[in-house]
Amino acid sequence: MQSSDTPRKGGGLRTRILSSLVMMPAMLAAIWYGGAVFAALIVAMAAVLAWEWHGLLAPRARGLATVAIAGVAGCVAAAAFDLRFAAALAAVAALVAALAAAGGRRGFDLALLGFGPLYVGVPAAALLALRGDFGFAATLWLFASVWATDIGAYAFGRTIGGPKLMPRVSPNKTWAGLVGGMLCAAGVGLAGVRVPEFQAVPWPVLMALGAVLAVVAQVGDLFESGVKRRQGAKDSSNLIPGHGGLLDRVDGVLTAVPAAVAVLTMIRATGAWE
Repeated sequence: MQSSDTPRKGGGLRTRILSSLVMMPAMLAAIWYGGAVFAALIVAMAAVLAWEWHGLLAPRARGLATVAIAGVAGCVAAAAFDLRFAAALAAVAALVAALAAAGGRRGFDLALLGFGPLYVGVPAAALLALRGDFGFAATLWLFASVWATDIGAYAFGRTIGGPKLMPRVSPNKTWAGLVGGMLCAAGVGLAGVRVPEFQAVPWPVLMALGAVLAVVAQVGDLFESGVKRRQGAKDSSNLIPGHGGLLDRVDGVLTAVPAAVAVLTMIRATGAWE
């Protein structure tokens, strides 16, 4: 997720735009098709995210990192086919390999490496559940909420400025940016009343949910920024020209998706969904 931070100097606006024009249609097409197409994209994303996470925290433990990455991808793939036992085994393998890759690290660094499989695997499985159980519109709505948070935080933060949100973690994020992201995401929530699947949900609930997801997404952004700062890294990788790594683009999604699935599940349980 792009924050209100200063844009990367090395990427160049043209490169950033071209990269976005490639990524956005691919993501939208996968969300539209669903099924195996969407599952394949999420498995690939999980593998890349696990690779970037280990590249940040344990760049020298290549063999063990490979096992951890394969375990995360295997867990998500098994979840796509509802192979729960296989998913559990793959998750355990990923966790054990991640901890072994710590190479003598203790304390918080060890906890971060062990957290990696959960950090990637749970949101990936939640995305599969969101698309499979709630449909195209709900999945698109979630991404639109995070993108609106991204745009609002950047626009309000750059235009208004003001007090910093967490200067030690992300020096350019402001409270104005957070409020702007919440307002834009609330607007996307309100637009949800035009979505057939959401018509039975009261519009104040949709607006409030959009605003809450904006805060959750910003927490994910700040968490990833804090990990990068701790490791002395500017980006999670240089995979995407002009944007850094995939983790830099979806850090807000990783925290927002599980929250959205939990809330939508509760709404459905009340009978309001139908």
